[in-house]
Amino acid sequence: MFRRFEGSYTIDPGKAGARWGIDRSTVVSICRTAKQGALDALAAAVPGRPGQAREVAELAAARAEIERLRGTVTEQAVVLHLHQGKSRWD
Repeated sequence: MFRRFEGSYTIDPGKAGARWGIDRSTVVSICRTAKQGALDALAAAVPGRPGQAREVAELAAARAEIERLRGTVTEQAVVLHLHQGKSRWD
């Protein structure tokens, strides 16, 4: 009923119709409808991941910047502490 042809599967309408007890032309019609539905769905699809809202993207960027700055300030505080030799944080 199915056969592999250059990396894809094809269907023999005569064998498929005989197996399910329907006419060959009905199998061809079903295959055309399925193919058209698949092509329509692919045409309507937008490639890639769905985008984020502008506010969400800006918030994510701001949070990343805060974390980057927090790390920088921490490193500078440690260097300053080691350089000045303070025993307490007053």
